[in-house]
Amino acid sequence: MIDTARVYDPIDPAQPPRVLVDRLWPRGIRKEDPRVGTWMPHVAPSNELRKWYHANPDRFDDFAARYREELTDNDAVAPLRDLEPVTLVTATREITHSHVPVLAKFLEQPAQ
Repeated sequence: MIDTARVYDPIDPAQPPRVLVDRLWPRGIRKEDPRVGTWMPHVAPSNELRKWYHANPDRFDDFAARYREELTDNDAVAPLRDLEPVTLVTATREITHSHVPVLAKFLEQPAQ
């Protein structure tokens, strides 16, 4: 099971362990904050792709396709697969149009 949440949300005791999947550290959150869990910045979109999507927010489908390509070649994803069940957390305001659901769907597929 893969759940998603914002890092700013309170911890739900029923949720699986949390993993922050943002490349940048969230504002206003201390390193020891328990809402973060483990930080895995290398599973987030590359800086280049992150900046491209920020400049082109209306092109989510293109972003998702490019991010899936990055994930396919990313060795940092394998340890995340071993953590399931897991809660993927992000500082992004709109989770549904972020990298998080793309990552969650990718993790639910069998490893290639």
